[in-house]
Amino acid sequence: MTNAYDIVILGIYFGAFSLLVAYGANRYFIAYLFLRYKNQKIKKPDPFDELPFVTVQLPIFNEQYVVKRLIETVSAISYPEDRFEIQVLDDSSDETRVVAQKAVNDSAARGLNISYLRRKDREGFKAGALNYGLELAKGDLIAVFDADFLPPENFLSETVNYFTDSSVGMVQTRWDHINRDFSLFTGVQSLLLDGHFVIEHTARSRSGRFFNFNGTAGVWRKQALIDGGSWQYDTLTEDMDISYRVQLKGWKFIYLKDFPVLSELPVEMNAFKSQQHRWAKGSIQTAIKLLPTILRSPIPWKVKVESVFHLTNNSAYLFMIIVAALMFPSMIIRFGNGWIDTMFFDMPLLFMATLSIVMFYSMAQKDARGSWLSKIIRIPLLMGLGIGIAINNARAVIEALVGSDSEFKRTPKFAIQNKGDIWQGKIYRGEFNYTTIIEIAMALYFLFSLKLAIELKMYLSIPFLLLFIFGFSCVPAISLFQTAGRVFATRRGCGLHDIDIEEDSNTI
Repeated sequence: MTNAYDIVILGIYFGAFSLLVAYGANRYFIAYLFLRYKNQKIKKPDPFDELPFVTVQLPIFNEQYVVKRLIETVSAISYPEDRFEIQVLDDSSDETRVVAQKAVNDSAARGLNISYLRRKDREGFKAGALNYGLELAKGDLIAVFDADFLPPENFLSETVNYFTDSSVGMVQTRWDHINRDFSLFTGVQSLLLDGHFVIEHTARSRSGRFFNFNGTAGVWRKQALIDGGSWQYDTLTEDMDISYRVQLKGWKFIYLKDFPVLSELPVEMNAFKSQQHRWAKGSIQTAIKLLPTILRSPIPWKVKVESVFHLTNNSAYLFMIIVAALMFPSMIIRFGNGWIDTMFFDMPLLFMATLSIVMFYSMAQKDARGSWLSKIIRIPLLMGLGIGIAINNARAVIEALVGSDSEFKRTPKFAIQNKGDIWQGKIYRGEFNYTTIIEIAMALYFLFSLKLAIELKMYLSIPFLLLFIFGFSCVPAISLFQTAGRVFATRRGCGLHDIDIEEDSNTI
């Protein structure tokens, strides 16, 4: 007979499972929208009679390995020099200041309108820096690039004319990745992001739902930013926050799926986990902040419903951990009914959720550039990575729900592009934290569950248990291996002084 304790476990398990299935169903719906609207043509914009003045903002914090490349790349953008300015918004506390100032001076010497701007403190982090620059900006349009991006020369000529439509508030381009083939890890990350930029953004933007600016590689109308309340820093995803506030004001966003802009993926697991933590926590913070306003607003219900799924999507990681932790106990409680009845509900739902991931990311790769068949064989690795970072992201969700504050931590980048490039001895690093220990504990837990599944002949559960074992083993293993490698490289002095600069006290 099932006791009260068992009922509570089963209630929590099936409640979390139901919510997880709901997010999986939304993934199918987004895929449907993508298929329905992917061939919809974006109207070619009419050109401006007189090109608008554009301010390009480059928010920087301790990016000494990539800042010179960024400034040189942006300085090479083809646009009339009298209609174009660059703001290097540098909050750095290390040698990045010297590198950035020298690169700015070199560009200015060639006649470019470029300025090096520093604040008295880092209040508001990236959002604060962007607001500081916005107050000084001369442009009617504001382009933003993070330090690891490499916009093509035709970036502005391919984006600004969309603003001839006075209702357009923002144009976002698609991210591509210069180091997607650097390692298996960066290759899997690129698959993960392709799902967002190829499928999700296309589906939401072309079907009339809200979608978000991704913090970089986009252009804003300055008035839209002001109407939306400008950049705010009460969440860790200031880009998602301002996107929804501006769209609620009636401004239209445009997404250019077929115009990719190269960037650099993190090569270090701890840096990747820190990035994912920031994105997950910030999205839930934004949901808490804006969903009441969204649900009360006069926008269509189809937009409201998708906004709920979009802003709360990272809560699925929390539900995944609950389901994973309680899956086997719930099966043991129900085992008296026979193993077929025990798995009658669980296995079809797990298969459906797994199939949705395979379908979703296969579609993304087929529509992205390059050979998609060679990429989709990595989808099992992507699923393992998604499971492996679930503890990290579930922690982020809980922190957001309880109102725990945390500092904006930028993702370290090392100008890594080709196989064989060295990064281990460089001075930036992702933060190693206790979630790695919990991930190892989860791997051991699922090893024990696998042993019981074999003994109880619950064979249908074995593939899923192996997937959880793989995910919760690989992520902490890579984290520990890379951390040990960095310690060794640092002690040998590798890469610590690989930037050749002459520090001039007058340049800062």
